[in-house]
Amino acid sequence: MANVAIIGSEKSGRTSLAGKLGKKGTDSDLTLFNFVKGDRVYSFTDAKTYPESPKSLIQAINMSDIALACVPSTGLTARTGECIVALDLLGGKKGMFVITMSDKSNLNAISELTGKIKTITKSTNLENWETVAVSTTTFEGLETLKEKLFALDEEVKTENASKDGMTPRVMVDHFFNVKGIGCVILGTVTQGTINIHDKLTLFPPRRETEIRSIQSNDVDVKTAGTGARVGLALKGVQAKEFDRGYMISQKEEISSKFNLECQLAKFTDGFAVGDAVHLFAGLQSEPAKIESITVDGKNVTQVKAGSVCNVVLYAQKDIAYNKDDRFLIVQLNYPKQRFVAGCEVRQ
Repeated sequence: MANVAIIGSEKSGRTSLAGKLGKKGTDSDLTLFNFVKGDRVYSFTDAKTYPESPKSLIQAINMSDIALACVPSTGLTARTGECIVALDLLGGKKGMFVITMSDKSNLNAISELTGKIKTITKSTNLENWETVAVSTTTFEGLETLKEKLFALDEEVKTENASKDGMTPRVMVDHFFNVKGIGCVILGTVTQGTINIHDKLTLFPPRRETEIRSIQSNDVDVKTAGTGARVGLALKGVQAKEFDRGYMISQKEEISSKFNLECQLAKFTDGFAVGDAVHLFAGLQSEPAKIESITVDGKNVTQVKAGSVCNVVLYAQKDIAYNKDDRFLIVQLNYPKQRFVAGCEVRQ
């Protein structure tokens, strides 16, 4: 199974594309589209409230193994650039650029746009991504897109299989109570393998729970491995105890204070000591305040675009994480480029 984020600006054609690739399912600020055919199983996530809310974009990316970045054939926009920055700062994603509405353009214009995408992604994590032109009206390019998606899926399957023996970790994205069943969550097994009757803990609340049942693609199963999108009926907890991004696992680090190694984006106004920011980790997000900044071991009051620095900040609430998680610092009030820095926990 592969989890795919379909992202782009408001009029990028991302939702139309998602509707052609899968059947609409869970719908909130994130809309999920599902595709199941034989051993081909995909969950496509549309960041429905982006660009108004950058949160849904970050969460869609962090829920995914693969990202499809949609660019309308009319050309690049500021929000296209913001999507590229977010993908670069978060790092480690497989993906493709999809030039949408290709029926409204011509081959020369599409070739020129492909070249522009190549230029702006040079020296980023996306520089080797392929570009495919599609139309959801004439269906041009859709089969080519699917074939390339299948190839990326094979890479994902191999990587996920190597994580099946790790400590299980489930990232929660939706939660609710079901009459006669109790608390049900929807989420993704990000590593390890879960089984019915496993006793795990909900983090950061540190609430013990037991898996009563597992569903994957509306089918009851007894076990689910890395990458599986699951619905879990849980014992010992209630939906009101959850928030998006909470983790179900055996062990997590819990903290509201973080010492992070950060790489700032090339096109950002940066930040300063005392700034109020938003800190994202997986699907969790909390307001935070910059306590101190150091560059090459020296204290500084502010940093600008492209800087590498260490940052100490305090979040308003605890965040659950492990040492390999990628963090993102966001300035919601910046009018153009809101994604400021990609960070890792300083060891």
